[in-house]
Amino acid sequence: MPNFAQSERAGLCDAFVDVGPDAPTLCGDWTTRDLAAHLVVRESRPDAAAGMFIPLLAGRLESIQRKVAETPWDELVEKVRSGPPRLGPFGFPGVDAKANLSEFFIHHEDVLRAGDHPDARREVPAEEQAELWKILPRIGRMTLRSTRVGVVADCPGHGRRSLRSPRDDHGNVVLHGAPGEVLLHIFGRVAVTDIELDGSDADVAAFRESSLGF
Repeated sequence: MPNFAQSERAGLCDAFVDVGPDAPTLCGDWTTRDLAAHLVVRESRPDAAAGMFIPLLAGRLESIQRKVAETPWDELVEKVRSGPPRLGPFGFPGVDAKANLSEFFIHHEDVLRAGDHPDARREVPAEEQAELWKILPRIGRMTLRSTRVGVVADCPGHGRRSLRSPRDDHGNVVLHGAPGEVLLHIFGRVAVTDIELDGSDADVAAFRESSLGF
C-alpha cells in the first residue's frame, strides 16, 4: 500500500513552490509561510507543539513558530519536504502514515483551494480515498465533538457510516460526497467542499451552526 501521507507531503511542498511564501491558505489568516512553519514546529518541536492543545503554552508556540517562519523560503519548504526527525514522535515506523495522512491532505487542499491553483479540484486516487474513508470515524470523534446532531458519512463506492451519534432530541444529518470532501467538511472547510447535506431543516441548521474542527 502506498504511503499517501508521503505523497500528500510531496504534493503540498510542490504547491508551496508554485504559489510562493505569501499566498493565502484556508487556515484563517495564515499565509503559506505560516503554514509551512506550523508543519515544521509540529514535527520537530513537540515541546512547542503542545501549545496547540494547552492554552498556557500557546504564547510560547506562537513565538517559536514565528521564529521558524523567518527561515528562507526554499529552506523552510525543504524542511517540510524532508519529513520529521527520525528520533522525534513522528519518526517511528508507521506513525507517519497513520498520523499525517489527514494533516497533509487537508493542508494540501488548504493551499490549492485558497487561490486559483490549476489543481484546486484535483483527482484524488481511489486508493487514497479508501484510506481517507477508513480514518473518518477517528477524525470525526475529535472534529465533531461540539455538534449536537448525529453525523453520517455517505460516500458512494465506500458505504455509509456514523461519525457522531445525535444528542438531546436531534436526529442525523447525512453528508453525501467523496471521503476526502467529507474529511475537509468536518474539519471546517465547509465553504470549499463538494458536499450535499440531508436531514431535517432543524438538524441541518443546527449542524451548520456547529463549530467544526479542532
